[in-house]
Amino acid sequence: MLTHTITIQFCYLAFISANYYFNSSYTIPYLLNKKKYVKFGLLFISGIAVTSLLRIPVSMFVITHIFKVANPVFNYLVIFRDSFINIFFWVVCILAAKMVIEKIRSQLYIEQIEKEKATNELNFLRAQFNPHFLFNSINSIYGHIDKSNKNAREMLLVFSEMLRYQLYECNVEQIALESEINYMKNYIALQKSRIDERIQVSLCADDINGQINVAPLLFIAFIENAFKYVGFNEHKQNRIAISLKYGNGNLVFKVFNTKDTFVNQTEKSSGLGIANTKRRLEILYPKKHELILVNNEDDYEVTLTLLDV
Repeated sequence: MLTHTITIQFCYLAFISANYYFNSSYTIPYLLNKKKYVKFGLLFISGIAVTSLLRIPVSMFVITHIFKVANPVFNYLVIFRDSFINIFFWVVCILAAKMVIEKIRSQLYIEQIEKEKATNELNFLRAQFNPHFLFNSINSIYGHIDKSNKNAREMLLVFSEMLRYQLYECNVEQIALESEINYMKNYIALQKSRIDERIQVSLCADDINGQINVAPLLFIAFIENAFKYVGFNEHKQNRIAISLKYGNGNLVFKVFNTKDTFVNQTEKSSGLGIANTKRRLEILYPKKHELILVNNEDDYEVTLTLLDV
């Protein structure tokens, strides 16, 4: 008796599973979710009816050949009716449970997204407040600097312009190369005012023509690195040379700096700024950039080529 029950239930399970996967894979996502209710209802009932009809010969085979019932009498209508009711009931229950679980998961996901959105909006508002306060502070400092101290006032204006560029103009994927060059010039001017006068600094970007766009703040980390590790040798020339050249669709950026012999710039230049720039290049210019770092005994050179810009 137990074997008989298990066999019957196993047969039901096969037909119930077939209906479940048919509806969960096709009728629900492609018909019910797209509000095609008539087609969904027809296919849902048709699937159960087909499997109920298929169960008739399966039931006959099991009773005749597995349980070996002598001279069995089959009522096809009763078998179909019982099969339809059982398969319909279990398919509806299983699909309903699945849809309830998915609804709960979807609701939890939406709540998480809304919470993250609220957090991001709060951070954005804070970011808007902090620069506003910062620029007001810069203006106050500028007003307190003696008018005779022209260099200090000019340095503060340059710094303010650089800060404004970083905060308000760089929140885009691409920016005009002309704006980036202007930012580089401001940074160089600020650095030249504080470094040893014996260090020669040059920037060559005069042959850049046309509208070229690049990722913002892509070159500055290498320039910062050059100013950080430039040498202060007494008996030889100390210099930083920066250049940008464009030709045949490729943009070539170079930074060269002399250094003290005992400084291993390759190791020391692997800070957060350089690491971040390398990662940005991998993401923004995959297979479209070449970065070469050359570390000699007396100098260090970076060559970055952006292809097809």
